[in-house]
Order: sequence, then C-alpha cells, then structure tokens
Amino acid sequence: MLVKGRKVSGREEMAALYAFGPQEDERIIKHRLLTRTTTTRGEPPLKKLQKKFISFALEVDKDADNYNVCEKLYKAFLQEMATFELPLLKSKAVVDANLREKENFNELQEELHRQILQAQTDIEDLKNQLKDSKIERQHKEECEAIRKLIAMQPPRSETQKIITDLEKEITMLEAENTAASRMLELRKKQFSLLLHVVDELQNTIEDEQKSLVEELRIAMEEQ
Repeated sequence: MLVKGRKVSGREEMAALYAFGPQEDERIIKHRLLTRTTTTRGEPPLKKLQKKFISFALEVDKDADNYNVCEKLYKAFLQEMATFELPLLKSKAVVDANLREKENFNELQEELHRQILQAQTDIEDLKNQLKDSKIERQHKEECEAIRKLIAMQPPRSETQKIITDLEKEITMLEAENTAASRMLELRKKQFSLLLHVVDELQNTIEDEQKSLVEELRIAMEEQ
C-alpha cells in the first residue's frame, strides 16, 4: 500500500514533465487496459478483432460461391481471437497471482499481528516475573540479614543463663526493694513518733516554764 502511494505521488510529481495532465493520463491508462494496447501507436487489438469479425460476417452473408474466402477470413478471425485472448489470459494469470499474493499478505499480516499480541503478552508476563523475582530477592536479602543478626547473637544456652541470672537479680532487687520499703515505712513511723514525743516534750517544757514564771511572779508579789 505504501509502495502504491509512493508511485502515485511520484507520478503526480512528474506529471508536469508530460504533455498530459493527471486526469488525461489516468484516462489513457484505462483506455489502454481496456483495448489491450501498451503504446499510443498502432490500432487497438479489440478494434482489429472487430474488423476481422465484420469482414468474416459480411463475406458469409454474400450469396456468391466464396467458401475459400470465408474459410480464409474465418482462420484470420480465429488467429486474431487467439492473439487477443493471449494477453487476457496473461492478465488473468497476473490478477490471480496478485489475489494470491494479497491473500498471502493478509495471512502474513494476521500472523504478524498475532505475533505482536503474543510478544506483548510475553512482555507483560516477563515484567510480572521480574517484579516477583525482585520481591523474592528482597525477601531473601532480608532473611539473610536476619540470619546474620541471629548468627551474631550468643548461643541459646548462654542467653538462657543470662536470662536466669537476670531473673535472680531482679528477684533479689525486688526483695531488697520490699525490705527497703518496709524499713522506710518503719522509719516514717519512728520519725512520726519522735516528732510527736518532741512536740509533747516541748509542750511540757512550755507548761513548766509558764508554771515557773507564775510561781516567781507570785513569790515576788508576796515579797
């Protein structure tokens, strides 16, 4: 199709070089195809065949004893018919070949289209496989990193010993904390009692001082 387009385009570009315009050139080509002529010179084969047939028909219609002439004209007509038929057969063979070529081209085009669709499907599948492979590789790398971290850790028995020691230490600290809490509570009570005793003692001292002052005052008044 592209080749035909280029041919037509080239013919239109070269039309200015000829005496005929594009429309007249097209008409001449059609006339040549119909009359089976390839050049502008000479009589068209169809017209020559028509003349042979008319000459033969006119001679047959005569009443004269012209059998030999009729046979001669008849053979000339058959020869011209064969001459005219040969290009038709060639043209038919060309048309049939073009039709077969067109069918082959259509089949090839359909096959190419199918292959393109299959290639697109394969590309999508490969993209999905690549995506899955990347995800799988990422998971493997993460698992490898976790494995390395695990390998760097001490053995389970050692870790369990450390946990046991820490639990014992926590238990001891909790016991010490409980004892310290009790001691603190006891000290709070003792301090509270001490404050109460001091307060009572201070009140007693104040009362005694007041009483002493009162006694001194009375004694001074009596003197």
